[in-house]
Amino acid sequence: MKLALKVIAATVAVLSVGTVFAQKGEVVKMVRIDPLTGLLGPVGVSQLKGYQFFAEKYSGLPVAGNPGQPGNPAGVKFEITGIDNKLSPAESLNALKAAIDQGARYIIQGNGSSVALALSDAVTKHNERNPGKEVLYLNDSAVDPDLTNSKCSYWHFRFDADTSMKMEAMGGFMADQKDIKKVYILGQNYSHGVQVAKYIKEVLARKRGDIQIVGEDLHPLAQVRDFSPYIAKIKATGADTVVTGNWGSDLSLLIKAANEGGYNGKFFTYYAGVTGTPTALGTNGAGRVYQIAYNHYNMGGQMDKWMNEFKKKYNDDFYTGATTRIYETLGAAMAKAKSTDPVKVAAALEGIKVKSFNGEVEIRKADHQLQQPLYMTVWEKASAKYPYSPENTGMTLAPLKEYPNYVSSTPTSCQMKRPG
Repeated sequence: MKLALKVIAATVAVLSVGTVFAQKGEVVKMVRIDPLTGLLGPVGVSQLKGYQFFAEKYSGLPVAGNPGQPGNPAGVKFEITGIDNKLSPAESLNALKAAIDQGARYIIQGNGSSVALALSDAVTKHNERNPGKEVLYLNDSAVDPDLTNSKCSYWHFRFDADTSMKMEAMGGFMADQKDIKKVYILGQNYSHGVQVAKYIKEVLARKRGDIQIVGEDLHPLAQVRDFSPYIAKIKATGADTVVTGNWGSDLSLLIKAANEGGYNGKFFTYYAGVTGTPTALGTNGAGRVYQIAYNHYNMGGQMDKWMNEFKKKYNDDFYTGATTRIYETLGAAMAKAKSTDPVKVAAALEGIKVKSFNGEVEIRKADHQLQQPLYMTVWEKASAKYPYSPENTGMTLAPLKEYPNYVSSTPTSCQMKRPG
């Protein structure tokens, strides 16, 4: 009897190991929680297409001699679905529960730092209360610095550059533009818009104390359909430059109102290349609309090939480069951990370095913030040198300056509570 029990126990142990260790072809279920309807729905829909497109590229083992199908060293298969959160933190928490009930252990989100803060807190509490059923939260776009500082969580990993990083680069670039003298700050009325205003004022005061902040406004998120009153206020101040963290319809409608209202100042943005904005820009924004981001439309190499393939398949533009980095780092971490268990994968993700589309990037262990280059680009006519034309506008975002990892990095105050 004792011998039989030992055999049974050994068999169970072997089977348990088989379910924990990453196996070739094992399915990793992922759910992206983001808006798929409403004014900002087109952004979420486009991004979900990107995840589905690259799930195929990064599933399975690497294909020798074919960088177009990079696979991953763990050999797992990524499967992703989306849930519409209508940009609501409350809806997002319901979606999180639904995703977990469906068996997803990897949650992706990005649009809206208010949603991100709610999800990060909810995931942390879920993991504390449900040992053995932990999930990871992978943040591709929410850039509130608090997420990797005062409100950092062991279970949250950010793949975009946060606002402190972007504003350090943007402010430095603006400081060198001697024609910039009066700046107006316009943003969405939630944590992201507040942080953009905070950091650009701090950076400009440090780098160019002579620049005047002549106005500052926050407007409701995804509710304004006519920005002409804001443009009138901006023109009345004599501002030569607008700084905005707006995205989606809040940026495309702002640019549209500026064009129609005859405002000819500069715009410094985060998301000029995102769905809808290139069309709103047209040719009127040439030479005066700038974007700071961790990638752009003319990266070259394999990324150019992927973007062209994506456009041919979906008649859409791929712009959320964090998508590929999530697959790259997860594949590498799962191979390192020899497991798809989120607890073991989280430990393997800390400090991991991978070669991505623009060089080596690293997930900083202290706060789980990806360390990566940033690029300042300007809206101009597409050319032989910079040919990619988003939304078939005949225009593009041409790179002006690169900020390497060590330049774009900013300190963290994160005091992370680790399991155990």
